[in-house]
Amino acid sequence: MKLEHIGEYTQSTSLNLPLLLNTVPAGFPSPAEDYEDKKLDLNELLIKHPEATYFCRVSGDSMKGENIRDGDLLIVDRAEKAIHGSVVVASIYGEITCKLLDTGNKQLLSANPKFKPIIIGEDGVTIEGVVIHSISNHVRSR
Repeated sequence: MKLEHIGEYTQSTSLNLPLLLNTVPAGFPSPAEDYEDKKLDLNELLIKHPEATYFCRVSGDSMKGENIRDGDLLIVDRAEKAIHGSVVVASIYGEITCKLLDTGNKQLLSANPKFKPIIIGEDGVTIEGVVIHSISNHVRSR
């Protein structure tokens, strides 16, 4: 899996969008209700540490078991503590990748059985941040 660095987070504007009072069922349909609860700013929802946040785009399928797919946009926070099981962006001898952190066995794991674990040695591996959100595009091309 390769990552393309998109850029640092900078909040230049806020975008307040309607947040509906009711949840949207993903099972059986329910009667539609048009009740708007409040406005929601996605910056406030998605970005906890603005000064430590950056974006990158995913290339590859090694994290598909975590529902991170080719083309997804990752929101990465450098200030978030990486713990066992965190999805992280790591630099391995200068190559950037997205993997699961296994602190017990000191390795980086793919979420796809086709890929082998990467042992975290003392040299060459740096955790660049914790993936706090992934954004997928669900629009189908024609």
